[in-house]
Amino acid sequence: MWWRSTETAPPFRLFAWSSISSGDLPNASCGNCSRSSVHSFSTAPTRLTPEGLMLPTCPALHRSARTVAPMAILLAGVLGTGCMRPSSAVAPMSGKRVESDRGMVAASHPDAAAAGATILAQGGNAVDAFAATAFALSVTDVSQTGLGGGGAMTFFNAKTKTVEHLSFYARAGEDAAWARADTSRGRRPGRAAGTPGMVAGVLDAHTKWGKLTRAQVLAPAIALARDGFIVSPLLARTIVSSRDKLMADSLAAARFMPRGEALRPGDRLVQPELAATLQRIASEGATGFYNGGIAERLSAKVKAQGGLITVRDMNSYPVTAMRPLCTMWRGYTLLGAPPPMGGAAVLEMLQMADAAGVADAGSFTENGAAVAKLADIMRIGNADAGAYRGDPAALRVPAHGVVHPGFARSRAGLVGGALPDTVVAGNPWAFDTLAAAGNCGKYNPYPASAVLRTGSANSAPRDTTTAEEGQSFTSHLAVVDGDGSAVSATTTVGVLFGSGVYTDGFFLNSGGSNFDAKTRGTNRYSNSTMAPTLILDGDQVRLVVGAAGSQYIQPAIMQVAIRMLAFGEDPAVALSAPRIHASSTMKEVEVEPGFSTSVYQALVTRGYSPASRVRDISFGGVHAVFVRKDGRRIGVADPRRDGTAAGW
Repeated sequence: MWWRSTETAPPFRLFAWSSISSGDLPNASCGNCSRSSVHSFSTAPTRLTPEGLMLPTCPALHRSARTVAPMAILLAGVLGTGCMRPSSAVAPMSGKRVESDRGMVAASHPDAAAAGATILAQGGNAVDAFAATAFALSVTDVSQTGLGGGGAMTFFNAKTKTVEHLSFYARAGEDAAWARADTSRGRRPGRAAGTPGMVAGVLDAHTKWGKLTRAQVLAPAIALARDGFIVSPLLARTIVSSRDKLMADSLAAARFMPRGEALRPGDRLVQPELAATLQRIASEGATGFYNGGIAERLSAKVKAQGGLITVRDMNSYPVTAMRPLCTMWRGYTLLGAPPPMGGAAVLEMLQMADAAGVADAGSFTENGAAVAKLADIMRIGNADAGAYRGDPAALRVPAHGVVHPGFARSRAGLVGGALPDTVVAGNPWAFDTLAAAGNCGKYNPYPASAVLRTGSANSAPRDTTTAEEGQSFTSHLAVVDGDGSAVSATTTVGVLFGSGVYTDGFFLNSGGSNFDAKTRGTNRYSNSTMAPTLILDGDQVRLVVGAAGSQYIQPAIMQVAIRMLAFGEDPAVALSAPRIHASSTMKEVEVEPGFSTSVYQALVTRGYSPASRVRDISFGGVHAVFVRKDGRRIGVADPRRDGTAAGW
């Protein structure tokens, strides 16, 4: 089902809004008009309505402004009223920056962020909000994530001062063909699909650490799928770019290409099949997804399109609880996603930036010397990330050694030195058995244990002959609740709309294409650059951050973290600032608009070929929550994507 809106959609929709008149708004009673807490369409002071909406506190603003309300909040229940505390004046950031003394969510779609904030306001904790947001993203950010995908989450429990990590990415199954390369070159869409872990992972986290019921956290997603949401320009663009993939499946075409015409901005996308699947998950839990009709139809459709997923693969999908990677940086404790995720590169690159003096540069935009060093650091970090990866249950992956300060310092010694065409990975094995740095011991970090030494050593160069990860798209969310507990989570279906295999209202991932010659095999997780990250100051969360964008993820997180925590930039400024990207296998450096001429000159002098690039969604879509020392949460969303922050 779909229909066209009678109103013209805005050129860049900040929220999934349905309009209400000024007469629908309750009267303001929260004090003077000098306060400013939510920065969206205006700098107007705001307050919390019974529906959980941040609205202007001044009655005059009700009469003069067309005020609108997030659909997900309207569908999700009634909240208590209250006023926000005054905050320091901050320039408005087009709805991408929100402050609150209580809970905060930042996510890649407005309705999903609103769903998470609503759950927090209903008394849920960070994990409840994570579950609600992740399931809502499965509906609204459908080209990039979904029930047929997977991901990873890192959770800081403020009450117990412990950190947990769950990995639930796409997984190879029992068929022996998983140990062989896929030679179909995309002619068999089902071959790209791994067993999906999204539902299992989110529900496992919710069962272990959530407070509210499964039905409560799934309610916003069910409503969004059943009643629909407004298609944004970004979603419309991804539909157009994936036309052939969507048209290849009649069910997918009926939803996204009705009558052969791609949905346009302003259309409403309704997904009744997905709503039914979500309702079944709400009623039956993971069993309703991984057993019975959904699993059987999924396996049959995948196999009909050349794939390998069996019903038994679905029945036995395991969520893996792991210890986070951990190291110290400028007095902060860095907690990253262990293999097969890509957190090691973020932690290593941040330490190299400190050792090379880049983190003390004060600016990137005008500092050519610092940016040239930054390019070196990215190339070195990417080389190490490419060499040491894979499922640690099957391969020896020295990730603890990669993030060890000693290894990072040794690699930083290459910054500013000879500039090879291809950077060779370092040797972290000597550092892999050393004690954890600084405060990391208390968080029982990712171990170098006998359990992880059962396979052959993974130190081979990256083989990307069949990997699709360079084209992958992802979705990130960040949550901090009122108690200070936090979740950083990244999910994906791989490339846009995944493998294109569509069943029961969702797309199967393309994660099966992320194996390379060294890492492929049966019953193992595929590789990923996803890097949900937590940064602690003592035993308090300071920054919850992550990104979407495949190989752009780790460099984007590094640049944003340096800007916020080393340069002291406002979180919204840090996310909006221009970025660069450099690969270990070439001397071309991609440069977003906004850098000074001196930066381009410095890159050329260093031996690089700077290539100007239009700022778009693939350059790393960062979402973050920054917690000030006074406890105030600042949620920010990358202007390169549709996302927003939502607080209460």
